[in-house]
Amino acid sequence: MQSFEFRNAGHSSLNTLHAQRETWCFPELPLSALPSFDLGGCRVRVISGGGLKLDGGAMFGIIPKALWSRKTPSDEQNRITLACNCLLVEFDGAAGRRVVIETGHGQKFDAKESRIYEIDPANWLLPSLHAIDVEPTTISDVIVTHLHFDHAGGLTMNGGAGNATPTFPRATVHVQRHEFDDARKNFGIMHATYREENFAPIDAADRWRLLEGEGPILPGIEALRTPGHTRGHQSILIRGRDRVLLFAGDVIPTRAHAGPPYNMAYDLFPLDNRDSKRRVLQMLHERNGVLLLGHEPQTPALRVEQDGEWWRLEPGE
Repeated sequence: MQSFEFRNAGHSSLNTLHAQRETWCFPELPLSALPSFDLGGCRVRVISGGGLKLDGGAMFGIIPKALWSRKTPSDEQNRITLACNCLLVEFDGAAGRRVVIETGHGQKFDAKESRIYEIDPANWLLPSLHAIDVEPTTISDVIVTHLHFDHAGGLTMNGGAGNATPTFPRATVHVQRHEFDDARKNFGIMHATYREENFAPIDAADRWRLLEGEGPILPGIEALRTPGHTRGHQSILIRGRDRVLLFAGDVIPTRAHAGPPYNMAYDLFPLDNRDSKRRVLQMLHERNGVLLLGHEPQTPALRVEQDGEWWRLEPGE
């Protein structure tokens, strides 16, 4: 078990971070031990959409390696291990909807890309669903927080003829219109993160549903606009009779990104992302909700506790 001491403060400058403290312990949780939740009339299961490695410096932006490496060790290429956590949401009742939230990186990678990102193309969302006896044709809806390849890559898969086809042929794909438009124009700072092979088969099948801001996506599932990482980023709120669960997306990719200045260099608008982070943490603390993190490899499900002017994340439901 690793432990690390660091304390968040609402608007602390980077120069004061070295003097701040918070006790933080990572339990030795096997990656296969993914949690599930009964929210009351709604079952949510965390499903693996694969995993990858990205540069630690890029993942932590302005935070010095001397700080982030205490919490998140890097390999000899300075890459850190990230999960691609997805959700399977099932509601009680005759409708029998099955909803997938986020699709991970998928399997459409050549040997070079697999090596760069340390992606195993055989380890992605579809085999994870098959492992729990869920067939892709039973999925009614897919919701993505945004359309970067590590979140939307599993929307499509290589077909028998070498052409990409929809992974979930009967599903409607829900995404913010702003995000969709930016993705198709490749608006961003990374040149290869929006990939047409993830989108064109959905075009051809006419399965997109473009959302216009906040509000219900489906009964029991709502979109919250959380811009910052991208302009059209959304987080997904799931409401059961008893509790709520929020899938944050890349607002807070890992537990190590909970603090106010802990943004990624990939974030287009860091200050907007900080405001989005503040909003979701405050909301979950007030509602005693579950926070689910998309890239956290050890403790993806967390509760939010007040810590002075900010909040801290603790393991547990």
